[in-house]
Amino acid sequence: MSEIGGRVADATARNWVDGLAPASTRPYLRLARFDRPIGSWLLLMPCWWSAGLAGMAQGQLPSLWHIVLFFIGAFAMRGAGCTWNDFVDRDLDGLVERTRSRPIPSGQVTAKQAVVFMVLQAFVGLAVLLQFNWYTVMTGLASLLVVAIYPFMKRITYWPQIFLGLAFSWGALMGWPAVFGRHHWPPLVLYAGSIAWVIAYDTIYAHQDREDDMMIGIKSTALLFGQNTQMMLAVFYTLAVVLIGIAGFMAGGGGIFAIGLLAFAAHLAWQTLTINIDDPAHCLKLFRSNRDAGLILFAAMLLDAAF
Repeated sequence: MSEIGGRVADATARNWVDGLAPASTRPYLRLARFDRPIGSWLLLMPCWWSAGLAGMAQGQLPSLWHIVLFFIGAFAMRGAGCTWNDFVDRDLDGLVERTRSRPIPSGQVTAKQAVVFMVLQAFVGLAVLLQFNWYTVMTGLASLLVVAIYPFMKRITYWPQIFLGLAFSWGALMGWPAVFGRHHWPPLVLYAGSIAWVIAYDTIYAHQDREDDMMIGIKSTALLFGQNTQMMLAVFYTLAVVLIGIAGFMAGGGGIFAIGLLAFAAHLAWQTLTINIDDPAHCLKLFRSNRDAGLILFAAMLLDAAF
């Protein structure tokens, strides 16, 4: 296998994979998106939020061990999920300008090698999952069905972002039962709020590929919303803030959480007001900024739990 194609088009500039990783490992690290880690951070945020909810409910900081496990698990399972997505989309990716440089369509990794790599990453995720109680383990395993069907949704519906939201928000259902051994209303409401958040930020992301998607028949909320995108972002981001706020206050959040929620809302409002759907680079910048929004909210949860 040769490293045909090299750097992926939407990789983070000066990332460590392209600059420091051994050449033989680069195609696999690219397949797992280690050169584009934003997706792993976005998968991680609902996990940490759920742990933060549990911390506020207990009046103490969440378990550091749980925080570390969620970090490792998010990167492993996002890598496995992206490998599965790229395997399913290997023919379509070759038709889209932004994705044709990905490892499978560019020839850096074969389909068979990708499947083997996906299984290895999934075993890492399973090893992490097994560190939790059995209720949390079963909750985590239940997510696999949503992850498996997501890549096919863009061929069927203009709302594939809903299915991405179901998958990428699953962590909201994990942190709470890792502490309490079952679900209560706060993580369920948090899950709904996180789904709304994902729908909005992935709509921003999808605007990068709008023209190519129209040409090859791929559906997305970016195409569905079109020039109404700003209004729809306002709707879904508002829904996210309201539901996440309800979840936090149900879990015992106080003034510090409220301040963090307002900062989170202000960040999402900034995205909504400044978006230029005809500027792919700007859309990518706004999409990536959601990691910072998520960290602001999590920091507020930690402070509220501690004080």
